[in-house]
Amino acid sequence: MDFLITPVIILGAIGLIAAVVLFACSKKFAVKEDPRLPLINEALPQANCGGCGFPGCSGFASACIKAAESGSLDGLNCSVGGPKAMGQIADILGLSVAASTPKVAVVRCNGSCANRPKIAKYDGLQTCRTVNSCGAGETACGFGCLGCGDCVAACKFDAIHINPETGLPEMDENKCVACGACVKACPRNIIELRPQGIKGRRVWVSCVNKEKGPAVLKACKVSCIACGACVKACKFDAITVENNVAYIDAEKCKLCRACEAVCPRDAIRDINFPKPVEKKKPGAEKPATPAKPAAENAPKETINTNSTSVDAKTETPKNDAVAEKPIELKKEA
Repeated sequence: MDFLITPVIILGAIGLIAAVVLFACSKKFAVKEDPRLPLINEALPQANCGGCGFPGCSGFASACIKAAESGSLDGLNCSVGGPKAMGQIADILGLSVAASTPKVAVVRCNGSCANRPKIAKYDGLQTCRTVNSCGAGETACGFGCLGCGDCVAACKFDAIHINPETGLPEMDENKCVACGACVKACPRNIIELRPQGIKGRRVWVSCVNKEKGPAVLKACKVSCIACGACVKACKFDAITVENNVAYIDAEKCKLCRACEAVCPRDAIRDINFPKPVEKKKPGAEKPATPAKPAAENAPKETINTNSTSVDAKTETPKNDAVAEKPIELKKEA
């Protein structure tokens, strides 16, 4: 029995010594946790979406505590928790938080099946990243939406879906928390986070095609051709044209929709406005003013003397009683 008992005793002694050493090390090198950390974690939604730029809610909580040492939470924002969560975190840390502008994701592509016909057939792994790596996809536009739904798979809030009729993703602004997961998932960078706007109203250029010339015209019926009409129509310097595509700065835009009215390609979209904008046709002529009768256009001539009025045709003097008022005579047309 000694050959069984001896190994057990030796292993037990080793385990006991190791336990003592580990316990001593844990006490010696223990990292003290900030008591505010669990409180901040409770205030966060624990969505772990990464929209804040940190690896999960715990990473964001640690960043908030570190930022509290400098006395400001500027640059830190939980898009899912919103102002309520950030207000609770500010109260825990004894700081104030600046009000942030609510944002929502928008799709900068209107290349539906009707506007952008297919010219090829892709047979392979149905993910946007895979199709994009293979080339332009099934249409002639190498910049537009591929419609495979990578953004849908990335959204944890069920705020985005592919419309089966158009083949394009559509946002549910009531569910979108502006976490940015769909923005990161899109390989063509057509999804953008923009300010939600007054009463949810937004205006944006729904095209990212950077090509020029006939290629843009053939690729899509509603592609931006960088004509600059929107730039001239905007009175607030909110629109710029760069890389052959127009872009509207949401911070400068006053939602007047003058740009949308003059766009010849219907590349500018709006949402949540009470009525559609009236389109202005380029080169439209004003209706001609009807000509007045010749008798009305003829100039009038008045000949007035102190005591006598003379007829312009006959030059016949008239009575003083009649000559008190000047006589208006009309020339023959």
